[in-house]
Amino acid sequence: MGIQTGVQKPARYLLRLLSLVWLSFQRLIRAPSHSLRDQARRAIARRWLWLAIFTAILVGAFMLALDVSAIRLMPARGSGTLWPVRIFTEFAKSAYVLFALSAALIVIALTIPRLSGGSRIALSGLGIRIQYIFFSVLLATFIGEILKLLVGRGRPFVGGDANAFNFSPFARTEAFSSFPSGHALTAFALAFAVSSLWPRLNVAMWVFAVLICLSRVVLLAHHPSDVVAGALVGVVGAMSVRYWFAARRLGFKILNDGTILPLQGASGHALKRVAREAFAT
Repeated sequence: MGIQTGVQKPARYLLRLLSLVWLSFQRLIRAPSHSLRDQARRAIARRWLWLAIFTAILVGAFMLALDVSAIRLMPARGSGTLWPVRIFTEFAKSAYVLFALSAALIVIALTIPRLSGGSRIALSGLGIRIQYIFFSVLLATFIGEILKLLVGRGRPFVGGDANAFNFSPFARTEAFSSFPSGHALTAFALAFAVSSLWPRLNVAMWVFAVLICLSRVVLLAHHPSDVVAGALVGVVGAMSVRYWFAARRLGFKILNDGTILPLQGASGHALKRVAREAFAT
């Protein structure tokens, strides 16, 4: 009897873990079910339009009037005094951010089957939130990589001159991957996603994102217009994923006017339902 119990426990744990992973996947790809999703879609479309118009104007103005003069004011590339900036800017490197979020999701997935009751519900809710942040950064990064390939803009001083219009589309080289800034889009995707979930972190996250953008210009990795474009891609990516989650009742609620807000508290009905479904076996 003791041997059977010892074998059953790991088997039951593995069954719960696989059930959790499968249910999580199903929740993400299922058809949207929220009755107010059309209102939210119209609201987000309006925001996209205004953001795109504003950013296009700003990028054009920066390319014409600011990019060259700004990078000429920056310290020489590789200056020893910039080591703190080089360390700070790595906090928004997409590979590092996605790896950290993936690790957090793995730890959560491995821990949830061992819990019960309120602890399990709370951790399930946190897992949904981390998933939202992960896919926000992932989508923004994917869009950014496509744009880098299509645009092929040279980084500051590539070719020797301070030229804001140095393009080589489809070059597929690091030297011509300046537009948009990958660090900027990651920082702004993070800022939007985290602020959407935890509004109290709003100021801190947006300050972080702006400082990341400044660091990319100071390090001569990007022109000012590159980081502006990156900011737009990051916000649009996180905004799109937020709608995807809200339309499937994951982590967010939709108000009558289409506004999307986070579900407050781990005791929400949606989180309880998720936990019950995940561990019904």
